[in-house]
Amino acid sequence: QVQLVESGGGLVQPGGSLRLSCAASGFTLDYYAIGWFRQAPGKEREAVSCIDSVEGSTSYADSVKGRFTISRDNAKNTVYLQMNSLKPEDTAVYYCATDRRDCTVVPDYWDSWGQGTQVTVSS
Repeated sequence: QVQLVESGGGLVQPGGSLRLSCAASGFTLDYYAIGWFRQAPGKEREAVSCIDSVEGSTSYADSVKGRFTISRDNAKNTVYLQMNSLKPEDTAVYYCATDRRDCTVVPDYWDSWGQGTQVTVSS
């Protein structure tokens, strides 16, 4: 059974950093793409970053490019999202998703989701 568990969220001041983890079980992570999405109150879920299964290619939303970095540790079956220079507009519940080999920004095209981890950026 595919399971994803996010962790690492919390409250951080503007300009601070957090590292989110997405721990996978029930499948071998390096065969699948992992996407990070976020959803703020009253807003639709949006794509943040993705790492695919083929070459480990990465992609980022324009709003986080240069500040966030996605990486994968196959030995730990875990994907990370390093978030630096955080802004109040980054506040959201962050989710990881899988069950496909390539990346897409469309949330409906991903079948397996974690429960989410809250990130709050506030002074």
